[in-house]
Amino acid sequence: QVQLVESGGGLVQAGGSLRLSCLTSGFTFSGYDMGWYRQGPRKTREFVATITTTGGSANYADSVKGRFTISRDNVRNTMYLQMNSLKPEDTAVYYCNRRLSNNGAFPWGQGTQVTVSS
Repeated sequence: QVQLVESGGGLVQAGGSLRLSCLTSGFTFSGYDMGWYRQGPRKTREFVATITTTGGSANYADSVKGRFTISRDNVRNTMYLQMNSLKPEDTAVYYCNRRLSNNGAFPWGQGTQVTVSS
């Protein structure tokens, strides 16, 4: 079955950096556009970034553009999110999944908590 395991979160001061990882199994990772999503306190889950199957193209939410970089390793079936210049408003639980569309989503993992202190 599909498994998505996020890791790499933590507590960091504003201006700091973190690198999130998403280890996947149970499906052909290289065949799917993938994405990162986040849910902040008292907020709904929102789009952060997506990446195409080969990693050749990516899209970012305006709020993270220029600070976050999404990447993937189709040999290791793993996706990454490099987060630089972190802000308190980036505080959220971060999740990975296929690029969300009318085809739905894989079962969500547990996410990884990112907390940015001011």
